[in-house]
Amino acid sequence: QVQLAESGGGLVQPGGSLRLSCTASGRTFSADTMGWFRQAPGKEREFAAAIRRSDGNTYYADSVKGRFTISRDNAKSTVYLQMNSLKPEDTAVYSCAAGPKTLRVRTKSSYNYWGQGTPVTVSS
Repeated sequence: QVQLAESGGGLVQPGGSLRLSCTASGRTFSADTMGWFRQAPGKEREFAAAIRRSDGNTYYADSVKGRFTISRDNAKSTVYLQMNSLKPEDTAVYSCAAGPKTLRVRTKSSYNYWGQGTPVTVSS
């Protein structure tokens, strides 16, 4: 089992920045792929970003590419999502997910473990 705990969400003005953190505990060696997904009110959960420990590759949704950066600190079992130039449409609950090594990083079913989520609101 892997437990995930997110933090760092909050209220920010358009154009502002936030950094989300996701700390894993338990059988973290099984969590090669770490992803961030988000769900806006009334919408489906969607992929935002992912990173693989095995090769360090990162992946982004087109909607966040160039604004968001995913990184991981393996020693701390923590994954970060740096979000810059935030827009109102980025408002959502952001959830961290963990799973085995996969090429299908954008697919929810590739992940075995999910955090509770942290809310991000972008509003003036």
